[in-house]
Amino acid sequence: MRILVVEDNPDILANLYGFLEPKGYAVDSARTGYAGLALASENGYDVIVLDVMLPGLNGVELCQKLRAELRLATPVLMLTARDSLADKAAGFDAGADDYLVKPFSMAELDMRLRALVRRAEGRQAVGSELRFGGIVFDPDLQEASRDGVRITLTKTGYALLRCLLAAAPRIVTRETLEQALWGDDRPESDALRTHIHALRQALDKPFVHPMLHTIAGVGYRIALPDAAPSSHAAD
Repeated sequence: MRILVVEDNPDILANLYGFLEPKGYAVDSARTGYAGLALASENGYDVIVLDVMLPGLNGVELCQKLRAELRLATPVLMLTARDSLADKAAGFDAGADDYLVKPFSMAELDMRLRALVRRAEGRQAVGSELRFGGIVFDPDLQEASRDGVRITLTKTGYALLRCLLAAAPRIVTRETLEQALWGDDRPESDALRTHIHALRQALDKPFVHPMLHTIAGVGYRIALPDAAPSSHAAD
């Protein structure tokens, strides 16, 4: 599970790292709302934890931007010292999925994060056709197409396409893709590069403009044909 924590209290942040990382979670963090927004726009996360009281851009405003501007469906859990109904309503109205009042139990936080991710996966798995820039993928039927042209992939290829489409047009890091495809049992060889090459052959070769881009030293993304990637390299 990859988690983004946006929290400006260094003690709480240290406690979260100390609890979550030994459980095998990959944790990124930001101490301001704008820094959190930047990380969320550049990376794919399974769940986001937001403090309400943040400098610059508070948690409620950040959650609104995640939903309205970035169009992210990533589950959001909000942390706050305020437990009034009005405060909770503001968080939920902004697009939060859950609320936890400080001080909180780390064990309860863990349970809530797991539940949020399970529910998100369940929603995505049931009739959730993914679409972006002429690419359509139905995970239930394992069918994909671009501009109406059928794309045939392996099981791993479909899983890779799903990860990239779910984040498009944002960059998905190599580490995130490898975790999604193989979990902790990652192959030693450069298997990801091989699968990216196969996906590119199926997704881009029949068309004039490529949509699958390699961002050198970072990862990959699917972007509209007229969107120039920040950098491009071979598979």
